[in-house]
Amino acid sequence: MKKNEDVLSLGRPVVALRDEYPAGFVDAMHSHDYIQILYASSGVMAVRTRDVSFVVPPQRAVWLPAGVEHEVACRGPVSLRTLYLEPTPEQASAQCRVFEVSDLLRALILEVLAFPAFYDPDGREGAIISLLLGEIARMPNAPYQVIMPTDHRLLRVCNAILANPSDPRDLDDWAKVAGMGRRTLTRSFKQETGMGLAVWRQQVRLMEALSLLAAGASITQVAFEVGYDSTSGFASMFRRAFGTAPSQYLDAARRGDGHSR
Repeated sequence: MKKNEDVLSLGRPVVALRDEYPAGFVDAMHSHDYIQILYASSGVMAVRTRDVSFVVPPQRAVWLPAGVEHEVACRGPVSLRTLYLEPTPEQASAQCRVFEVSDLLRALILEVLAFPAFYDPDGREGAIISLLLGEIARMPNAPYQVIMPTDHRLLRVCNAILANPSDPRDLDDWAKVAGMGRRTLTRSFKQETGMGLAVWRQQVRLMEALSLLAAGASITQVAFEVGYDSTSGFASMFRRAFGTAPSQYLDAARRGDGHSR
């Protein structure tokens, strides 16, 4: 993944790059001096920071503040569009987030990709950049993240679940993985993530489900991939989380209607 930020030495507020990455590509932990926005026009990315793990399906983007260490992994082939932004004082406190990409924002990103290196920040290109930044700011967050603990023992558990969301092991099994007692694991996990392990795992399964659905997997396939024995059990869990059935959720997403939660 390109880390050459010399393009930003041109004095332009936003620079866009286009890249293609193969399945299995991993860009190990690194950081940038600039804000980075990763937008997958196709394919699914997993993005991790020290504090949060994201899944970024197609037509979504992730905002990474300047200086935040992150790792990017491509689950399948990914067509990536990257924006580098000069950080402003107002953006300094912005958090990592996955956000929706509207049809207008998508068109603006593609337009900026076509800009010449020395585009005019005071002319037409500058007006498009202003509109682009305004659209990014108003995009709603998407539910594709979980808080990561800092305790290395809890991280062992979380990384195993992220690697295989369908893993059926129970709390006692995970306590053994962590090398902790059951009660200690329960208490420590909630202190660090704000939720119990079962709820955290369900969030991971929801993230994985949304990612697989966005990639075109059938509802039956997704149900089994995230650890459910039946599509009805999966659909019930999905409906409780998002207020709609998986098929209706996907239809709304394709129409750009947003998501219920």
